[in-house]
Amino acid sequence: MEDSRKENGFSHIPVLFDECMDALDIKPAGIYVDCTAGGGGHSEGILNRLSQEGMLISLDKDDEALQVCKQKALTHKDKNWQVIKSDFSMIGEVLDELNIDKVDGILADLGVSSHQIDTAQRGFSYAVDGPLDMRMDSSSPLSAYVVVNTYDQRKLEEIFRLYGEERYAGRIASGIVRDRALKPFGTTLELAKAIASYMPSKARYEDQHPARRCFQAIRIEVNHELHSVRKLLQEGPVLLKPGGRMAVISFHSLEDRIVKEEFRTHENPCTCPKDFPMCVCGKKSIGRVLTRKPVTAGQEELKRNMRSHSAKLRVFERT
Repeated sequence: MEDSRKENGFSHIPVLFDECMDALDIKPAGIYVDCTAGGGGHSEGILNRLSQEGMLISLDKDDEALQVCKQKALTHKDKNWQVIKSDFSMIGEVLDELNIDKVDGILADLGVSSHQIDTAQRGFSYAVDGPLDMRMDSSSPLSAYVVVNTYDQRKLEEIFRLYGEERYAGRIASGIVRDRALKPFGTTLELAKAIASYMPSKARYEDQHPARRCFQAIRIEVNHELHSVRKLLQEGPVLLKPGGRMAVISFHSLEDRIVKEEFRTHENPCTCPKDFPMCVCGKKSIGRVLTRKPVTAGQEELKRNMRSHSAKLRVFERT
């Protein structure tokens, strides 16, 4: 069952919980990495399926999430649970430091946690007022405030278009640069209202909030998310033992596209022209994609958890 408890103020509902546990095909004595520990929901699910000989490594760069996981680890002293502060793109370096060559499974939930969105002072939400922050790692020097108030118009338009797939990127970037010259943007609601005002009236009545795509773009830029995701997807499958599996949950098309492309490349890395009679590039498959179509939430979960509506799970198995 999903763990939707609220501990130490950290509310967390793990998405596609049962599907992830099934996808990982957990071996009791195996070694597993939860790349995005969050509130520890998925981590505890893995840990509960491990014996004392097994090992779980939970990574996160959010200090609040790490504190919750460390508190939970105290109640599982009979299990080998390592909670480590790290960006998931550094999974290879983390395993090197632990003298681990290969693992039996890797899980990554690429979404922003419910706690991060709901905590106003973290600055992730366009629906509640808070400072322009959006940093998953509070020690990072780059914040949403810096992006919004110092990036030039061309750069703002570029990130809105590329990371938010925002069709009014030019109008919005122009409006931000014009208005910040009078007074810098300081809060999330201030920015969200301004973004809505820059858009044509018809765009303000879509099913989603008019600032949603731009907030997504700023968050991706602040946290270097797509670079980290691509690096994780390039390295993760290589770190699996034969029969090991990597399960990745994405929440928007940019991430899902990277997951799909990288998994396919690991399955079929050959770069030879299609008309070649045989492969001469020497690149060999290291496994297979188990999900030709992504796994999505069932009706029961969709009713319980709004966050699950856009979740897509893809799975790769090492051979």
